[in-house]
Amino acid sequence: MEEEEEVNNERGEYTLVVRKPCFGLPTACPSCLSLYIYLKFAQLPFLLDFNSTYPDSDQIPYIESGDYVAYNNENGGVIESLKKDGIVDLDNEFYSVPEWISTKAMVCSWLGDAIMYELWVGSDSSSAEKIYYPDLPWPIGKVLFLKQVHTVKQRLGITKDNAEQMEEEIYKRANIAYGALSTRLGEQNFLFENRPSSVDAFFLAHVLLTLQALPESSVLRTKLLEHGNLVKYAEKLKMEFVEAGSSSSSASYFQSDPPSSASRRGPSNSSSKPRSKPKKQKTKEEKTFRKRAKYFVVTQIVAVLLFLTFMNRPDDEVELEDDEGYGYDD
Repeated sequence: MEEEEEVNNERGEYTLVVRKPCFGLPTACPSCLSLYIYLKFAQLPFLLDFNSTYPDSDQIPYIESGDYVAYNNENGGVIESLKKDGIVDLDNEFYSVPEWISTKAMVCSWLGDAIMYELWVGSDSSSAEKIYYPDLPWPIGKVLFLKQVHTVKQRLGITKDNAEQMEEEIYKRANIAYGALSTRLGEQNFLFENRPSSVDAFFLAHVLLTLQALPESSVLRTKLLEHGNLVKYAEKLKMEFVEAGSSSSSASYFQSDPPSSASRRGPSNSSSKPRSKPKKQKTKEEKTFRKRAKYFVVTQIVAVLLFLTFMNRPDDEVELEDDEGYGYDD
């Protein structure tokens, strides 16, 4: 703990960059919300910025302080980077606890798959579009949504032939996980030794998103509501760690520049104050980020043009091409 404090004092203030708030949450992106909660559990002071400029970026969320940046798509994620770099580790006393390891695997895999399925496949597109593409024109947002649906189906191994079977399996696993976690929690405040760990951060984010971001008709939401102690657990921790000081962040958002930007200001949480940094030369990371932004704009324009072209083609022309492309001579 003393080593972590020394490292944090040397680096100074941290800035967490996430996707914008919605559904009454400081951010409704699953990976963003779990990281936000983890930092709150760890009582690590940080500024909160929002980035809606790169909706398909797998680098978000990320955290930075000076020259230090930890991205979501590197080193197993931001939480793992924070552990390896000696910044904060809530799990150091649980690595040798078999039940904790298996519980974390269950939460991250079974429940992670379940919320991913619900957002992109199992329900209408409204929740996912509001979380990831709220500021994009309809054609671009729709194309990106359909692209992500395809990616999620591939990741979960869903095909036309096994779609119903996979849906049943995903919900079955989620229901088993809820039952096991409900029994494990009992009347405690946290899942293990009555103190927070990354398992609580991942699970609390899952519960809050399921209750607040998914529609009332959601199968996953219905199964979760059958376990009253899990709902109470989420409500209590939400009031203590999520709602405390986050109202201003939820009310408005700031479009953050890429890491190591010339200056950064944004809404603050309860443990931070607004700041500004002097201008400095663009770093390699910023140049790469800006190049990617240009590439993103070009590719999405092309995608929209192709999408609109396909939508405007007559049905008989499409059918005729299908017959010609797949016909075989006797």
